[in-house]
Amino acid sequence: MPCRLPCQHPPIACSVHLQPLTSHFSPAVCYFLYIASPLTLSEVRSMLPSGLSADLASFSDQQAMKAIHPEAQTVARILAGRCSCDLVRRRLADTKEDERHLRQRYRSLGISRATMIAALERHRQGAGLGRAQETGQGWLAKFIAEHARNAGPTLYYLYFSAATDRPPRLGDTRRIQTADVIANPGDWLEEGSPTLVIR
Repeated sequence: MPCRLPCQHPPIACSVHLQPLTSHFSPAVCYFLYIASPLTLSEVRSMLPSGLSADLASFSDQQAMKAIHPEAQTVARILAGRCSCDLVRRRLADTKEDERHLRQRYRSLGISRATMIAALERHRQGAGLGRAQETGQGWLAKFIAEHARNAGPTLYYLYFSAATDRPPRLGDTRRIQTADVIANPGDWLEEGSPTLVIR
Protein backbone atom coordinates (compact mmCIF):
# COMPACT_ATOMS: atom_id res chain seq x y z
CA MET A 1 0.00 0.00 0.00
CA PRO A 2 1.51 3.34 -1.04
CA CYS A 3 2.71 5.63 1.72
CA ARG A 4 0.73 8.84 2.11
CA LEU A 5 2.01 11.61 4.30
CA PRO A 6 -0.74 13.11 6.46
CA CYS A 7 -2.07 16.53 5.54
CA GLN A 8 -4.90 18.62 6.97
CA HIS A 9 -5.15 21.06 4.07
CA PRO A 10 -7.88 20.67 1.43
CA PRO A 11 -6.89 20.61 -2.24
CA ILE A 12 -7.79 23.35 -4.66
CA ALA A 13 -8.99 22.78 -8.18
CA CYS A 14 -6.39 22.84 -10.90
CA SER A 15 -7.12 22.58 -14.61
CA VAL A 16 -3.71 21.12 -15.45
CA HIS A 17 -2.52 17.74 -14.24
CA LEU A 18 1.10 16.66 -14.02
CA GLN A 19 1.99 13.93 -16.45
CA PRO A 20 4.10 11.07 -15.08
CA LEU A 21 7.45 12.41 -14.02
CA THR A 22 10.45 10.62 -15.43
CA SER A 23 13.95 10.39 -14.06
CA HIS A 24 17.31 10.71 -15.78
CA PHE A 25 18.99 8.95 -12.83
CA SER A 26 19.16 5.15 -12.81
CA PRO A 27 18.03 3.36 -10.81
CA ALA A 28 15.65 5.90 -9.31
CA VAL A 29 13.86 4.15 -6.46
CA CYS A 30 13.55 6.48 -3.48
CA TYR A 31 11.71 9.58 -2.37
CA PHE A 32 12.44 12.60 -4.55
CA LEU A 33 11.32 16.14 -3.82
CA TYR A 34 10.83 18.44 -6.81
CA ILE A 35 10.77 22.23 -6.63
CA ALA A 36 9.45 24.54 -9.33
CA SER A 37 10.90 27.94 -8.42
CA PRO A 38 10.80 31.43 -9.95
CA LEU A 39 14.54 31.66 -9.09
CA THR A 40 17.51 30.35 -11.06
CA LEU A 41 19.13 27.05 -10.15
CA SER A 42 22.15 28.89 -8.75
CA GLU A 43 19.92 31.02 -6.54
CA VAL A 44 18.05 27.97 -5.27
CA ARG A 45 21.34 26.21 -4.48
CA SER A 46 22.71 29.23 -2.66
CA MET A 47 19.75 29.21 -0.28
CA LEU A 48 19.92 25.52 0.62
CA PRO A 49 21.32 24.55 4.03
CA SER A 50 24.67 22.77 4.16
CA GLY A 51 24.19 19.08 3.36
CA LEU A 52 21.42 19.62 0.83
CA SER A 53 21.82 20.02 -2.93
CA ALA A 54 19.65 20.66 -5.99
CA ASP A 55 19.94 18.94 -9.37
CA LEU A 56 18.15 20.18 -12.46
CA ALA A 57 15.18 17.98 -13.40
CA SER A 58 14.84 16.39 -16.82
CA PHE A 59 13.36 18.47 -19.63
CA SER A 60 10.07 16.54 -19.60
CA ASP A 61 9.74 17.00 -15.84
CA GLN A 62 10.38 20.72 -16.22
CA GLN A 63 7.62 20.99 -18.81
CA ALA A 64 5.17 19.07 -16.63
CA MET A 65 5.69 21.24 -13.56
CA LYS A 66 5.86 24.52 -15.45
CA ALA A 67 2.48 23.67 -16.97
CA ILE A 68 1.07 23.88 -13.45
CA HIS A 69 3.27 26.76 -12.23
CA PRO A 70 4.11 28.94 -15.27
CA GLU A 71 5.99 31.47 -13.11
CA ALA A 72 8.67 28.85 -12.41
CA GLN A 73 12.06 29.43 -13.99
CA THR A 74 13.77 26.36 -12.49
CA VAL A 75 12.56 22.81 -11.84
CA ALA A 76 14.98 20.77 -9.74
CA ARG A 77 15.17 17.96 -7.22
CA ILE A 78 16.22 18.80 -3.66
CA LEU A 79 18.53 16.08 -2.39
CA ALA A 80 20.15 14.96 0.85
CA GLY A 81 22.86 12.71 -0.52
CA ARG A 82 21.49 11.18 -3.72
CA CYS A 83 17.80 11.09 -2.79
CA SER A 84 15.27 13.09 -0.76
CA CYS A 85 14.45 10.45 1.87
CA ASP A 86 16.01 12.40 4.75
CA LEU A 87 13.70 15.31 3.98
CA VAL A 88 10.66 13.07 4.40
CA ARG A 89 11.47 10.49 7.07
CA ARG A 90 13.78 10.56 10.08
CA ARG A 91 16.69 8.20 9.40
CA LEU A 92 17.05 5.54 12.12
CA ALA A 93 20.39 4.59 13.67
CA ASP A 94 19.66 0.91 13.01
CA THR A 95 20.30 0.52 9.27
CA LYS A 96 18.13 -2.58 8.99
CA GLU A 97 15.17 -0.88 10.63
CA ASP A 98 15.83 2.32 8.69
CA GLU A 99 15.59 0.51 5.37
CA ARG A 100 12.61 -1.70 6.24
CA HIS A 101 10.15 0.90 4.95
CA LEU A 102 12.03 1.27 1.66
CA ARG A 103 12.27 -2.49 1.15
CA GLN A 104 8.52 -2.82 1.65
CA ARG A 105 7.86 -0.15 -0.94
CA TYR A 106 10.31 -1.72 -3.35
CA ARG A 107 8.52 -5.05 -3.07
CA SER A 108 5.15 -3.39 -3.68
CA LEU A 109 6.58 -1.97 -6.92
CA GLY A 110 7.86 -5.40 -7.95
CA ILE A 111 11.36 -4.20 -8.79
CA SER A 112 14.25 -6.62 -9.29
CA ARG A 113 16.65 -7.54 -6.50
CA ALA A 114 19.54 -5.95 -8.40
CA THR A 115 17.66 -2.66 -8.70
CA MET A 116 16.72 -2.81 -5.00
CA ILE A 117 20.35 -3.32 -3.95
CA ALA A 118 21.55 -0.43 -6.14
CA ALA A 119 18.79 1.82 -4.80
CA LEU A 120 19.67 1.03 -1.18
CA GLU A 121 23.33 1.75 -1.87
CA ARG A 122 22.39 5.18 -3.20
CA HIS A 123 20.09 5.80 -0.24
CA ARG A 124 22.92 4.96 2.20
CA GLN A 125 25.06 7.77 0.76
CA GLY A 126 22.83 10.22 2.63
CA ALA A 127 23.42 8.51 5.99
CA GLY A 128 24.21 11.02 8.72
CA LEU A 129 22.62 14.03 7.04
CA GLY A 130 19.30 13.40 8.77
CA ARG A 131 20.91 12.69 12.14
CA ALA A 132 22.16 16.20 12.71
CA GLN A 133 20.80 18.25 15.59
CA GLU A 134 18.21 19.62 13.21
CA THR A 135 16.31 17.04 11.16
CA GLY A 136 16.10 17.20 7.39
CA GLN A 137 12.45 18.22 7.70
CA GLY A 138 13.47 21.17 9.86
CA TRP A 139 16.10 22.19 7.31
CA LEU A 140 13.53 22.00 4.55
CA ALA A 141 10.90 24.05 6.40
CA LYS A 142 13.36 26.89 7.02
CA PHE A 143 14.51 26.82 3.40
CA ILE A 144 10.91 26.96 2.16
CA ALA A 145 10.10 29.94 4.37
CA GLU A 146 13.19 31.85 3.23
CA HIS A 147 12.56 30.88 -0.39
CA ALA A 148 8.98 32.17 -0.23
CA ARG A 149 10.19 35.53 1.09
CA ASN A 150 12.64 35.89 -1.80
CA ALA A 151 10.85 34.19 -4.69
CA GLY A 152 7.13 34.14 -3.98
CA PRO A 153 4.80 31.19 -4.68
CA THR A 154 6.68 27.96 -5.37
CA LEU A 155 5.51 24.49 -6.35
CA TYR A 156 6.74 21.35 -4.55
CA TYR A 157 6.10 17.75 -5.47
CA LEU A 158 7.06 14.60 -3.56
CA TYR A 159 7.27 11.35 -5.48
CA PHE A 160 8.45 7.85 -4.66
CA SER A 161 9.73 6.69 -8.00
CA ALA A 162 11.09 3.58 -9.62
CA ALA A 163 12.77 3.29 -12.99
CA THR A 164 10.45 0.37 -13.73
CA ASP A 165 7.07 1.95 -12.90
CA ARG A 166 4.95 4.67 -14.42
CA PRO A 167 3.14 6.84 -11.87
CA PRO A 168 -0.56 7.62 -12.37
CA ARG A 169 -1.89 11.03 -13.31
CA LEU A 170 -1.79 13.35 -10.34
CA GLY A 171 -4.63 14.95 -8.47
CA ASP A 172 -5.40 18.61 -7.97
CA THR A 173 -2.83 21.12 -6.82
CA ARG A 174 -2.92 22.03 -3.14
CA ARG A 175 -2.21 25.53 -1.82
CA ILE A 176 -0.75 26.14 1.65
CA GLN A 177 1.03 28.97 3.44
CA THR A 178 4.57 29.04 4.79
CA ALA A 179 3.14 29.28 8.31
CA ASP A 180 1.65 25.81 7.81
CA VAL A 181 5.03 24.46 6.72
CA ILE A 182 6.83 25.93 9.72
CA ALA A 183 4.17 24.72 12.16
CA ASN A 184 4.08 21.20 10.69
CA PRO A 185 7.49 20.48 9.10
CA GLY A 186 6.79 16.74 8.93
CA ASP A 187 3.16 16.85 7.81
CA TRP A 188 2.71 19.58 5.23
CA LEU A 189 3.86 17.61 2.19
CA GLU A 190 1.52 15.04 0.69
CA GLU A 191 3.06 12.42 -1.57
CA GLY A 192 1.83 12.52 -5.15
CA SER A 193 0.10 15.91 -4.88
CA PRO A 194 1.65 19.10 -6.29
CA THR A 195 1.72 21.68 -3.48
CA LEU A 196 1.95 25.43 -4.07
CA VAL A 197 3.49 27.21 -1.08
CA ILE A 198 2.66 30.90 -0.65
CA ARG A 199 3.50 33.45 2.08
